Amino acid sequence: MLSTREMENEIIKVSRSATLPNMNDLHGKRIVLGLTGGIACFKAAELCRSLVKAGAKVQVVMTEAAAQFITPVTMQALSGQPVYTSQWDSREGNNMAHINLSREADALLIAPASADFMAKLIHGKADELLSLMCLARPLQTVPLILAPAMNREMWAHPATQRNVAQLKADGAHVLGVGQGDQACGETGDGRMLEAEEIVDALEAFWTPKLLSGQHVLITAGPTYEAIDPVRGITNLSSGKMGFAIARAAQHAGAEVTLVAGPVSLPTPRDVKRLNVRSALQMHEAVQAVAANATVFIAAAAVADWRPANSAEQKIKKDGSGDTPALSFVENPDILAMVAQSARAQKGDLFCVGFAAESHDLLAHSTAKRARKGVPLLVGNIGPSTFGQDDNALLLVDAQGAKELPRDTKIRLAHQLIQDIASRLSKH
Repeated sequence: MLSTREMENEIIKVSRSATLPNMNDLHGKRIVLGLTGGIACFKAAELCRSLVKAGAKVQVVMTEAAAQFITPVTMQALSGQPVYTSQWDSREGNNMAHINLSREADALLIAPASADFMAKLIHGKADELLSLMCLARPLQTVPLILAPAMNREMWAHPATQRNVAQLKADGAHVLGVGQGDQACGETGDGRMLEAEEIVDALEAFWTPKLLSGQHVLITAGPTYEAIDPVRGITNLSSGKMGFAIARAAQHAGAEVTLVAGPVSLPTPRDVKRLNVRSALQMHEAVQAVAANATVFIAAAAVADWRPANSAEQKIKKDGSGDTPALSFVENPDILAMVAQSARAQKGDLFCVGFAAESHDLLAHSTAKRARKGVPLLVGNIGPSTFGQDDNALLLVDAQGAKELPRDTKIRLAHQLIQDIASRLSKH
């Protein structure tokens, strides 16, 4: 058992370490990546690369139409595996590639999935290797995941929408489509999702739904307190940890509302985002949502003070050497107020706080947990993590402290969500 000082020194040491463990969210997953005909095949190259980078073993299977848009040579180079294009491939000793490849897979991912191919699937047509595999796969153990891609009119057509509904009813997992410019020159729905969005969807698919039925409210990023129209008080928080927690909570099946300070980060898929700027705005947004939440995670680095008065025009220096007289007032303690309200109403809101410290992490985190009146406080060393993609966390509760060693923020977020889910089951 480490002493308090030894634990704290270890947290700081691993926070400053230069290397991360080589662990991937899709590590060991065997994915058949099926390509059907469409210009979106060019995205399949980046998707294949991203899947491999995430730790998956990718076996590419292409239709004849797909090979008109991207070559098997390209996909073989990116996947590191021979590409299959024909049901008559003589490399299979029993000439049953549709059986052999589907039995070895953890999932069949069709990306892009064309309108024609989806129409074939609902009728059980199997006139080439990829459709044969979809029909022959073991339904209970090998999920079929489709990433549609087509012209906006094709996507909106009633026939396509009926086919999508039937595929879902048959047990297929149909991802959404993107919106924007299309190769034909039109603009609208129907674009295949980007590679990172599909990888994220796969990670969510395999994440246990530990927070199913929960509504998680999360704050993230800094706040900005205006001194005048061009200056203000803020901090170095990037919001990455809070956004990672929002993503992990959504993966775990929760409804997620993210109240974000001024950061330039993409919103995690299927997360409701409320943008705010100041601590007062964040407080107002949290109050509006907290009553319907079951978990509140206050990961934002909220400014403790704000200028008592914000100038309407830029404060100019006049060369005299005199500095402007600034006075400050304390911002509302969002976490403490939400926790106090939850206790007063005897509600089921489980509150989690964050502490970004520069030193004495365990002592400050322990004191902050007691002061805020929350069951769990997550401490980290701010200067070692602000703006970084990695972190190290210290979980402090009434029984003591537990270290989550340095790792990527998304992996730490998943660990934190698992810990919170475990506490909720006993709450």
